Amino acid sequence: NNPPYNTGAFRFELTFSRNHPLEPPRATLRTPIYHPSVDPEGRVCQPLTAPEHWEHTTRAIQVLQDLLLQLDSPDPQRVLRPDVARELRERPEEFRRRAEEHTRLHAEPRPDP
Repeated sequence: NNPPYNTGAFRFELTFSRNHPLEPPRATLRTPIYHPSVDPEGRVCQPLTAPEHWEHTTRAIQVLQDLLLQLDSPDPQRVLRPDVARELRERPEEFRRRAEEHTRLHAEPRPDP
């Protein structure tokens, strides 16, 4: 809902293991995104689903809400792409410009409300 990603829609996938809920689901973005917490393969740095932090009582909706919050508000401390995190910290205007352009090129149209 916030710039630089609010002009597009991003497709992602939650994969659940056979051992769920004892093991966390894995979130993967299927739409390319310019984001410090998402690597080029779509893997997401999401502490909530890290095995050392996972609680078997965590619900899928909580995982989705956490993912959306993280994508909406990039945190340069949750990093899979150090170069993008550095740009966010040191040159936020350049980061925003690149993220907006990447969103324009790769994101899907947002559905009507």
